[in-house]
Amino acid sequence: MRHHLSGIPELTEQPAVAVVIDVMRAFTVTAWAFARGAERIALAASDDEALALRRLHPEWLAVKDGAPAPGFDAVNSPAMMAERDLTGRTLVLRTTAGTVGARAVADTPLVLCASFAVADATARFLRAREVREATFVVTGDEGRAEEDRACAEYIARRVDDEGVDAAPYLARARASDAAADLTNGVRRGVHPDDVAFCLDADRFPFAMVAGREDGLLVLRPVPTAA
Repeated sequence: MRHHLSGIPELTEQPAVAVVIDVMRAFTVTAWAFARGAERIALAASDDEALALRRLHPEWLAVKDGAPAPGFDAVNSPAMMAERDLTGRTLVLRTTAGTVGARAVADTPLVLCASFAVADATARFLRAREVREATFVVTGDEGRAEEDRACAEYIARRVDDEGVDAAPYLARARASDAAADLTNGVRRGVHPDDVAFCLDADRFPFAMVAGREDGLLVLRPVPTAA
């Protein structure tokens, strides 16, 4: 599969297929939310929109980056998300990288959101759809985030070769600035196990596909055959 990597600022036109990567932590959080039973996740444009949707739908859960804040039910932490029972719930998520990247390609015919947690499933989805070319949107650090680039390259390689080893790609992510920031507690709203959760590769058997629903950009899990 032909592929190229693009930062959000470099997206000048909508690609045919976009795979939006946010390893630390948005799309590891969404993977865990689906694993814990969430039905769908709306990707909000701003904190204000997330809170407005939460007020309009009191049964939804609002999730954000950073420290806990009034009106929000959870923070962008995979380790914390893994502790919740989300059966049948709808979440609304706003982050500074992942949701921004997904919304930047919202009009693309096929949009997947991914992290190491769903890397193999994402590759299987692309292979089953016989995707010949894809743009990987690296959301962190204006396209320079090493953890996102490593994950994108791993998925792309795995589309063509199911035997590709995740270890070298995980090593790059483990040595990234984002991993160091989370480990050292530079970011607020961090659980001590977040980095380990973000580096748990190929854990879930579903890809995450985003599409328009009732005026919202909504992410849903799509099971993939092994």
